[in-house]
Amino acid sequence: MVGSGPGAPRLCHVLVEDADLAEAVPPERREQALEDCVAPEIRLATGAWASQPALAPDGIGFLILEGMMLRRLAIDDRFAVELLGECDLIRPWQGEDTPTLPLRSGWTVLEPARIAILDGRFTRHLGRYPELAGRLFERAIRRSRRLVVNMAIIHQARVDDRLHMLFWHFAGRWGRVRGDGVVLPLRLTHSTLADLVAARRPTVTSALSDLTRRGVIRGVDDGWLLLGEAPQDVGLESGLIEAPPHRVS
Repeated sequence: MVGSGPGAPRLCHVLVEDADLAEAVPPERREQALEDCVAPEIRLATGAWASQPALAPDGIGFLILEGMMLRRLAIDDRFAVELLGECDLIRPWQGEDTPTLPLRSGWTVLEPARIAILDGRFTRHLGRYPELAGRLFERAIRRSRRLVVNMAIIHQARVDDRLHMLFWHFAGRWGRVRGDGVVLPLRLTHSTLADLVAARRPTVTSALSDLTRRGVIRGVDDGWLLLGEAPQDVGLESGLIEAPPHRVS
């Protein structure tokens, strides 16, 4: 069993925690599914997260219920970085499928996280609720597509364009629309942003200052405020960047 401290992890009702999963089950069966689908839960503090023991072969993986995490993959001194959060499914013990390259990987918890361990017990319930398997597979596909969008972004020539597109890409998932723009509540260091857009930190700092001078973005207490419209070349019309789904007054 995986744990984060002394004692056994507490159990959580996964579909109570994750409303999107619950909605995959037809209403007439949902109440029972809410009761049946339980899993151990672990809590993670901010900072580096050591590799975790693998689940048994019948386990699915870890489901992020709350918090924000970074997955880094390095070749020499250059990093690829993936930002992960609520509803993402991860398998941190699973190695890379490229044994011919000198890869290094690691995990960092950016915001305190709660994670459900979708172990063999949870997997056995999927036989009763096959809709959940479909929804989890859909999320895995979405995660792979988000990585392709990241690849498209880092191939833009200008770093300021990459940052602008990246912010709008993230806004499709985490943004909150309000009267003066879209709030992106992500506190990311310039070094992390540099890894996300495949640039050097000083270049990112300069590009952020330029975007602020141009009135494209503005720093706010809990992250960034995106002003104006999403970029058009890798934007809403292309289907690569989703429209921000949440609205606030």
